[in-house]
Amino acid sequence: MILIISENSESTTTEIVRWLVTMKKKFIRIHENEVFEIKTKEKRIYIESFRNCFFIDEITSVWYRRGGLQFSRKKYKDYAVNLHMNEYQHWLEDYVRNYLENKKHINKESNYHLNKLIVLDIAKELGFDVPEFFLADNTSEVDQENIITKTIAGNGILEFEENHGFLYTSLVEKKIEKNFFISFFQQKIEKDFEIRTFYLHEKIWSMAIFSQNDDQTKVDYRKYNHKKPNRNIRYNLPGNMEEKIEFLMKKLDLTSGSIDFIKRGDKFIF
Repeated sequence: MILIISENSESTTTEIVRWLVTMKKKFIRIHENEVFEIKTKEKRIYIESFRNCFFIDEITSVWYRRGGLQFSRKKYKDYAVNLHMNEYQHWLEDYVRNYLENKKHINKESNYHLNKLIVLDIAKELGFDVPEFFLADNTSEVDQENIITKTIAGNGILEFEENHGFLYTSLVEKKIEKNFFISFFQQKIEKDFEIRTFYLHEKIWSMAIFSQNDDQTKVDYRKYNHKKPNRNIRYNLPGNMEEKIEFLMKKLDLTSGSIDFIKRGDKFIF
């Protein structure tokens, strides 16, 4: 049985589920608002939520898309007992996650959140062209017009009570007098076009994105122009680039993911 860990309304997951139904494959889809209890029956472990219940040894493969497994924990009045049992329950949860991650899988919850700074260091070690970057808590030494800033975190979405906002890559256009929280700055690269590469189990597909001709998408193509979308075409990366991508993904212990490049002359800039 296939286990899918995703979000309630994630459209890509829904498309895959339709294929699985068509192919008559057995699967369980876990949503981000499910909370499981760990239970046992006949010397077997099973987990149960308000909408799903299954023995973990029934799972043959796992696709981790988004979200994650959440578990409820019992609480005890005595402080020492509660502290001890909290640790006890943690190790049970850790065992269940580890057991499932050792099945045939596409990505894992345990390493889903990558540290962008570490990834950039690894990319440089592997020989990718990585623009100069630095961290700073002020703009006194920032060269305006030639520096961009972007979030350090992988998730660039801010969730508010009634709506949400996105953190995009932005050009540094003016200096700020006061200090601020340590932020990520990087050399701005003029691009011929962008490339998005998708990797899945040692197979690679790439697409050229002509975002440079639209002021709205010029700095960050994710500022989608829905009225006049960027032109996208299939693109084949050189063999040596695909080899580096494979080394990178294995180093990061990822079986699937996307990588963005800027094409500038004969260079592919990570």
